[in-house]
Amino acid sequence: MPSYLTGLIGSGIGPSLSPALHEREAGRHGIRLLYRTLDLDTLGLAPEGVGELVRAARLLGFDGLNITHPCKQLVIEHLDELAPEAAELGAVNTVVFRGGRAVGHNTDVTGFAKAFARGLPDAPAGHVVQLGAGGAGAAVAHALLTLGVDRLTLCDTDPVRAAALADALVARFGEGRAAPGVTAQVADADGLVHATPTGMAAHPGLPLPAVLLRPGLWVAEVVYRPLETELLLEARALGCRTLDGGGMAAFQAADAFRLFTGLAPDPEQMLADLTGLAASPVH
Repeated sequence: MPSYLTGLIGSGIGPSLSPALHEREAGRHGIRLLYRTLDLDTLGLAPEGVGELVRAARLLGFDGLNITHPCKQLVIEHLDELAPEAAELGAVNTVVFRGGRAVGHNTDVTGFAKAFARGLPDAPAGHVVQLGAGGAGAAVAHALLTLGVDRLTLCDTDPVRAAALADALVARFGEGRAAPGVTAQVADADGLVHATPTGMAAHPGLPLPAVLLRPGLWVAEVVYRPLETELLLEARALGCRTLDGGGMAAFQAADAFRLFTGLAPDPEQMLADLTGLAASPVH
């Protein structure tokens, strides 16, 4: 029976559902897959310690790793090669070890695109405001413009990071498609996409003042634990159409599973798994 050793590197990842998602899918294929969490907080490492963990995983014979906040950009300098999408984004969420080489991929883009097309297929896309321009934000922004958003406003606590992402998007998609901005621009937007850790179990709260939400605005979330974030609850109470982070989490995991094992996953079954698992309390 084939066996695989995989894991997740990130901060505060104790509640992650990735181990269960990957191990359940492996079970359906009749293979062994062990998925371990390598939590920077538990190990007492700074985000820059991601390189040390990648080297250790390579030495220990890991087949692959997922990478999450805050290491999706920091990990790049510790890899031997980047797949084209990851190189374009400047962010990696999946590392595959093959023939002694560590190759970085990004499945967040396809994960979000599939979730959005499935959950908000006819959402107006003239102007969208996105909160967060980090690793996940870069992937989501590329997905949104690929899906046909006309104009994307990027807001981040680090204005330099928002401006740099906007420049990269303009270079790829054309003048006027993306620009840095402020959250108040939600007032004239069709949709709001949230791509920061706010709302996660370890980072509760709202990523913007609730007064900026209004009926008619659609709201998409990247956080999936909990599935019902404070942002989604507030938006839904106003009558907004919403998309939780479950689809992106499940579909990016399915694409990562394919990279790790070479097997074709069942994304809908993985989404069903995630929905059930996410209903359990966060510890």
